[in-house]
Amino acid sequence: MSSKPPVKASTQPTAEYGEGSIRVLKGLEPVKQRPGMYTRTDNPLHIIQEVIDNAADEALAGFGKRIAVTQHTDGSVSVEDDGRGIPFGLHPEEGVSVVEIVFTRLHAGGKFDKGSGGAYSFSGGLHGVGVSVTNALSTRLQVTVSRDKQVATLAFSGGDVIEPVTVRPAASGDRKNGTTVRAWPDAKYFESAELPKGELVHMLRSKAVLMPGVTITLTHEKTGEVQTWLYKGGLRDYLTQSLSVDPLIPLFEGEQYASRSETENFAEGEGAAWCVAFTEEGSPMRESYVNLIPTVAGGTHESGLKDGLFQAVKGFIEMHSLMPKGVKLMPDDVFSRASFVLSAKVLDPQFQGQTKERLNSRDALRLVSTYVKPSLELWLSQHVEYGKKLADLVIKQAQARQRAGQKVEKRRGSGVAVLPGKLTDCESRDISLNEVFLVEGDSAGGSAKMGRDKETQAVLPLRGKVLNAWEVERDLLFKNNEIHDISVAIGVDPHGPNDEPDLSGLRYGKVCILSDADVDGSHIQVLLLTLVFRHSPKLIETGHIYIARPPLFRVDAPARGKKPAAKLYALDEGEMTAILDKLRKEGCREGSWTISRFKGLGEMNAEQLWDTTLNPETRRLLPVAYGEPGFDATEDSFTKLMGKGEAASRRELMELHGNEVEIDV
Repeated sequence: MSSKPPVKASTQPTAEYGEGSIRVLKGLEPVKQRPGMYTRTDNPLHIIQEVIDNAADEALAGFGKRIAVTQHTDGSVSVEDDGRGIPFGLHPEEGVSVVEIVFTRLHAGGKFDKGSGGAYSFSGGLHGVGVSVTNALSTRLQVTVSRDKQVATLAFSGGDVIEPVTVRPAASGDRKNGTTVRAWPDAKYFESAELPKGELVHMLRSKAVLMPGVTITLTHEKTGEVQTWLYKGGLRDYLTQSLSVDPLIPLFEGEQYASRSETENFAEGEGAAWCVAFTEEGSPMRESYVNLIPTVAGGTHESGLKDGLFQAVKGFIEMHSLMPKGVKLMPDDVFSRASFVLSAKVLDPQFQGQTKERLNSRDALRLVSTYVKPSLELWLSQHVEYGKKLADLVIKQAQARQRAGQKVEKRRGSGVAVLPGKLTDCESRDISLNEVFLVEGDSAGGSAKMGRDKETQAVLPLRGKVLNAWEVERDLLFKNNEIHDISVAIGVDPHGPNDEPDLSGLRYGKVCILSDADVDGSHIQVLLLTLVFRHSPKLIETGHIYIARPPLFRVDAPARGKKPAAKLYALDEGEMTAILDKLRKEGCREGSWTISRFKGLGEMNAEQLWDTTLNPETRRLLPVAYGEPGFDATEDSFTKLMGKGEAASRRELMELHGNEVEIDV
């Protein structure tokens, strides 16, 4: 019997993985290795915008009246301002020129000084990575600063200093103060080295709009063309020029910022300016900004404008009894025909991603809504005829939406089982908006019922732990009351993975599991997911199942600098640590804050539950999907975890991975 030669592996390991394999990226190296984490890589516009934003922050702080951008023939771009100029003396701790630190260190800048009297109370550049990213991704970057009757110059290449700081006395032809930055973007980091002209012009024009009285110029060295923007009329001028059709009623504009006496709600100076136009047709024009940064993906400040407009218009319609019978008004009925320019000032804005396309700050919603609503209420009461015209438009939108919803209703047919008594249903029948929360316990169910949006959110409280339905026959499922109520409330019959169930009876677009943030809550989550995966898998496939993530901790932070006292919520210990670190940076004394731990959802009042878990603008909702392992692997895992005869394999699993689990009891 001859032995077969050993089969050779197709791939041989090429290197050993040991202590020496771990690299620590220093300085600006992380930016060069992973530029996409810090900026847009389709073209260099965003790294130039970082420099322009710095110049705009100077103007916003009241120290500049002119920003000049020049596109040079050699592919470089220079940005010149007449602000205070970046300090170029030695940093007291680092022992290096401050201007060098700003351009070579991540997380360094004047925007972190948030206390009373900080250099930039309201600014867009808050991550402290902006111009250092510009520097890292440029073949050359040179800076000239005029300040205190002196002129300082230095130059970099790929983020490294190649011409150290030199300081000379200012000559007669030099500017009094200001900063000029000239950058040569490195083409190897970008898909195209060209700046998109349309986007650049739009960005500069919008900056001029938001800073009435500041002159912004764009010079094309190649053609000699110079474009200048100076808007004295601000938002109104801009919106009027941008609209393609005439507005139905005169433009609604206003601005309001928190005064010193209001600081219990908002920091001094926080607020917004807005201009809104309502049109009957055409696509709406919408632009929003936070501290002059364009937020192209919107965010919580836009949601605040939407809420303020809706509440004011709804109040006007109710006061004048204009609503036809059977019509329900929704925020989108008001918002869908609104064009607007919104400029918010937020003390410490939280953005989604380094490119700052969306504002995530929870307080911004309340800030904008608080100022817009009374302002529009007053305007409507002073202009009743215009108010009635607007009410007409809004009611037509609501009627059109309801007609579209009724068509769906008819297709769904009658013969629906009687809804369970514990279900507190929502008023809307539009499944694209409707959501039901399966809530652990009656006490949490009570808070959820009071805190929810009764128009679109339904609540079904569950008593105790749901039955483990992994090995329950489909015919016997309904013997369990809780499972029966869940199935009837959702409106979809139990089915298997290969069935084609009738989803036309589905009553909610989102089915959200809402349980405590502790071990028991996780157990209930698993039991409900087991039920859905085993007996309603099509709901997972079609993306209707979600998990709500309530916070585990609340940090009561004291007033610090310009920021008022606030309640901050953390999902877990990691987030809580990050919140405490941030409070320390903001100058809070150690231990001046109070930390509360929610034992369960029942401890939250209705307002807290709405702010943290139910409000679509500020909550965290995880969609449930099969992910990378796929259906079969997921089924195997469920069998191992939930099967009655699988105690041995569960024990093996616990022995293997037990040390990796941190149990929070």
